[in-house]
Amino acid sequence: MPFKLGKRPARPGAIRLKLGDYLKAAALPPLPAVFGHEDLIASWPMLANDRFGDCVWAGAAHETMLLAKEAGSVVTFTDADVLADYAAVTGFNADDPATDNGTDMQAAADYRRNTGIIDAQGKRHKIAAYLALEPGNVTHLYLAAYLFGAVGIGLALPASALDQAARGQVWDVVPGSSPQGGHYVPLLGRRQNGLLCAVSWGALQQMTERFFTTFCDEAVAYVSTECLVDQKSPEGFDYDALIEDLDAL
Repeated sequence: MPFKLGKRPARPGAIRLKLGDYLKAAALPPLPAVFGHEDLIASWPMLANDRFGDCVWAGAAHETMLLAKEAGSVVTFTDADVLADYAAVTGFNADDPATDNGTDMQAAADYRRNTGIIDAQGKRHKIAAYLALEPGNVTHLYLAAYLFGAVGIGLALPASALDQAARGQVWDVVPGSSPQGGHYVPLLGRRQNGLLCAVSWGALQQMTERFFTTFCDEAVAYVSTECLVDQKSPEGFDYDALIEDLDAL
């Protein structure tokens, strides 16, 4: 199957700032039953994740493509762009299979904040901050995906998920399926049928809430630099407190 995994094992507590500490419950907007803008992107590139374990970086590129399109811009990435960032953080070398060992989500988020991922035009895209979510907290997951446009989720995938992806099926729990390794996908929204919508291996991938709560072992919300610069903070999120805490780290 043309699928490679590539998320390193979760490290609970590695991301010190938590989303829940910055949500202002009284000011939160009502969460719609259906949300997401995944249809803004006509085609999701594979970005070498069929050949290498660069899912964390392919996911970062997909998130950036979507957020840019929501703001009216088109941003593109090549396999070489994504692999260059993979190499910068992990020491990956395409000519040495022994170096293709995946990426730690906290290390990638830190790189995205301080360096930024490079696009096909040579521009780097930074995030302003990143915040940990409770892995199985669907309320925080939905709020973060709705407020910020995408959430990065880490999954400890079973073999059944690879089979389901190969057949174009929804990810759902198959009892007894053997674990295969870690995978990273951007969670983009929730559909009318209640299924969650992500992008994985160059395609939109739906999953059940049960699958998410069973196999998600870490999740990260990203705060875009553009939102902070333009003072376009979504209602219900305390940016001022977040920046003060970031400065104190």
